[in-house]
Amino acid sequence: MSTAPAQPVPDLATLDAIQRRVLWLAVRMVDAANRERPNTEGLKVGGHQASSASMVTLMTALYFAHLDAADRVSVKPHASPVLHAINYLLGNLDRSYLTRLRSYGGLQSYPSRTKDPDRVDFSTGSVGLGAAAPLFGAVTRRYVDAHFGPRPPARFIALLGDAELDEGNIWEAIADPATQGLGNVTWVVDFNRQSLDRVVPGVRIGQWSAQFQAAGWHVVELRFGGRLTELFARPGGDALRRWIEGMSNEHYQSLFALTPAQARARFTEDAPAAVVDLLADLSDEEVFAAVTDLGGHDLASLLDAFAECDRVTDRPSVIFAYTVKGWGLPIAGNPRNHSQLLGGEQIAALRGATGLADDTEWDRFDAASAEGIWCNRRQEALRLEPAPRRLAVTVPEATGAGRAGRKPVSTQEVFGRTLVDLSRQADLAPYLVSTAPDVATSTNLAGFINRMGVFHPVEQRAWSVDPALKWTESPKGQHIELGISEMNLFLLLGQLGLAWDLSHQPLIPIGTVYDPFVLRGLDAFVYSVYSGARFIVAGTPSGVTLAPEGGAHQSTVTPSVGLELPGVTLVEPAYGTALDWLLCDAVGHIAAGGDAPTTAAPVEAASYYFRLSTRPIDQAPFEAARQRLGDVVLRRQVLAGAYRLLDPYEAAPHLRSRPGGEPAPSVVLAASGAVLPEVLAAAAELMNEGVAAHVVDVTSADRLYSAWQRTLRQGIRTATTPSAAGALRAAFGGTRGPVVTIHDGASHAMAWLGAALGVHCVPLGVDSFGQSGTIADLYRAHDLDPGSIVNAALAALELSYTAELTYHRPAAE
Repeated sequence: MSTAPAQPVPDLATLDAIQRRVLWLAVRMVDAANRERPNTEGLKVGGHQASSASMVTLMTALYFAHLDAADRVSVKPHASPVLHAINYLLGNLDRSYLTRLRSYGGLQSYPSRTKDPDRVDFSTGSVGLGAAAPLFGAVTRRYVDAHFGPRPPARFIALLGDAELDEGNIWEAIADPATQGLGNVTWVVDFNRQSLDRVVPGVRIGQWSAQFQAAGWHVVELRFGGRLTELFARPGGDALRRWIEGMSNEHYQSLFALTPAQARARFTEDAPAAVVDLLADLSDEEVFAAVTDLGGHDLASLLDAFAECDRVTDRPSVIFAYTVKGWGLPIAGNPRNHSQLLGGEQIAALRGATGLADDTEWDRFDAASAEGIWCNRRQEALRLEPAPRRLAVTVPEATGAGRAGRKPVSTQEVFGRTLVDLSRQADLAPYLVSTAPDVATSTNLAGFINRMGVFHPVEQRAWSVDPALKWTESPKGQHIELGISEMNLFLLLGQLGLAWDLSHQPLIPIGTVYDPFVLRGLDAFVYSVYSGARFIVAGTPSGVTLAPEGGAHQSTVTPSVGLELPGVTLVEPAYGTALDWLLCDAVGHIAAGGDAPTTAAPVEAASYYFRLSTRPIDQAPFEAARQRLGDVVLRRQVLAGAYRLLDPYEAAPHLRSRPGGEPAPSVVLAASGAVLPEVLAAAAELMNEGVAAHVVDVTSADRLYSAWQRTLRQGIRTATTPSAAGALRAAFGGTRGPVVTIHDGASHAMAWLGAALGVHCVPLGVDSFGQSGTIADLYRAHDLDPGSIVNAALAALELSYTAELTYHRPAAE
């Protein structure tokens, strides 16, 4: 793979002056936030001056001498102030933000793509995820180049702390076959040998290097700077190297907090005579500067290491850059400096050492100075063209894949059919890309894979022929297969969903995963949607309807995850045509760049979570509702989140008015997903007993809840009476009496409907771990069988009647 053209490099003195200003601004931003901003709450604002300082040289070398405009960089979370300082010196951040670190509407605590005002390629914060994201960004770029033609050469770079290598997702990412051979990836490890709580007693460089090498990576260990390297070449230099390399990490780190004389004494204590002799002609200051000379703070050595990695084009590279936490600050190397803040006198001393005064401390470099000229030049070199957000494609309202047949059908089956039909749309098909963590066939992606093939950067020979699945691997394939790692699934979906920005090519990514294992990848799921990614994920099969598989494979809390996770719309249809409409609508939203296409659905979250089932159910009830409401009305209500599946007054007109003129008691059965057959059976029994049971199919509890919340918040913010949400009025309007919610998931996920409708609610769901059995067995065990639903409806009516007597009628005199 080609790499970006080499950038011209300024003299090292200019770069050094720039890095000193970067250090000052990063430290001063944190200082101003903590010491000068009014604090009425008595809480520490925080910031990471020491963790920022260890990154200054690394990031100065990158941004001011190495990067090209198309390159993408993930910055370690605690180096956020360094990134903002660099963007400010490059002219890409207004000065007013420098005093607004960690304030509302200001600079975020950690780099954020969606909330920071300056350029941030990758959000970071949850350690390990931001580091792995560029790896999957490069996977995405390789896919984009293969399908749409080469983009400008780009390097995907991650800057991470050494403690981040304790995160398991790091090793899942580098081991996945999909991430192999990416020569445009470089990770730079800030190897400061400190974590939040301590100086790490055992340096694990050997173990980590071996693990990267075993995964096929090129490894560079950048330990020593130029001063030490020069001393190693002198007589006695070998002894000096052995002495330093054999020194414990705690011993070495302690040198930074000492005066030069103290450091010399401690360094040479019990040292070989050859080491003492070698240093004899050097002053204490020269000895201190030499023995603390680490490769991660040597600009020339860093630029050489970056160039070496560029020359390795057949595999990813990792640089272990030795640094000191708190470099250039009086707290350098202190075991407890992670969140330590400089005092006022220390800040004043640093300001003076940087050549600034009170009235110039926030200034950029003079435009006529060597540093100012170079910053302006780098601003132009890193300027990026606006990215295309939308696809000029036509997405159908439906494919017809969900149309009713004679046999019952599952939502998982219809999902696969709909995706195949979408792949037949000539203008849409090139942008569809699917992925799965080794569950593609068992989640019904086989039809799509048979049509579109599996992506591999080099065409692979097929050694066996499977008539049911054509596993053809080539650069033209549109399915990316992953190993069994849900973290990798959501990281890849996130990067595919950001391809419009990071690779200037919008895509429509669709992933599948067993619903119980959504939680395994939840951290990466949250990370990707927080970053603004646009994608579709289907969790299937779900719930206790996966009955014979037992409790380990039965998801219960995932509806709550989808409902509560910002940036995601949870969808859980029961019927095929509803799924067809909802999936096409989601594809339309993504193709429109996150804006609403011309449908009834509102502008909303950019990603979609479909919770599906392998349970086949009869489609006749939906077709009856379709005949009653018509396609236009029904589709609008399905997309809005709910519709009336069964109207008891149409099914049993006598319930509208009993002898004596009183209507029959009324109850609403609101259900979502595969449990609808039991709900309809219960409704029939209730109507036989003289109870008008309305059945509402909740296709998206998320959209209903959001609609309710919008009206509430509007009322709160305008001090007016909240209006009733339109989606709730359409589905529940005209009903009377309490509501029973029924869900193959945790009961609380829809329990809020009672409050939204202003009625009593009895929620039914799965609130304990399941076990093996039949669906009927498990539905009885969790009170989801028709008899339990009937009893819940009668209990709800009794609660409502009792409350009416207790609270709404005048008290007896």
